[in-house]
Amino acid sequence: MDRMTLKCPVTIKAKVTDELKRKMVAEIQDNIKKVDLEIQQVEFQGKRMLTEQAKVDAQGLPALRQKIDMERKKRLDFKNHLLQKLKEAEAIENGSEVVQGQLERLVEIKVGDDMQSIMNAEILLEDGKIVAFRN
Repeated sequence: MDRMTLKCPVTIKAKVTDELKRKMVAEIQDNIKKVDLEIQQVEFQGKRMLTEQAKVDAQGLPALRQKIDMERKKRLDFKNHLLQKLKEAEAIENGSEVVQGQLERLVEIKVGDDMQSIMNAEILLEDGKIVAFRN
């Protein structure tokens, strides 16, 4: 056998432009708003559940309160993570490159091929359009 077909990863990178930066910041801000809504829902539902629990069995209140606090903390931690990502997105310089994801491709290889260049394939995008293939 002197040839073989493999599935190899292809990294998708995007060149940072004002447009990409605007989209990244807007997406993160939308996610922050969603998390804020989730936090409000947890607090609202938590109050309702605590009221119901108090009517049924007051001894279960501390455990329920702890569970509600854990849910709130989980969402607050995620919100803080998003706020950090927002700072990073705003600080990215135009012209730099950011990883957008990964795809796979089929590659036919043969004896003597440079495996390193095959495994390090990249596609570079600028404002959603392909501007380069790299090996």
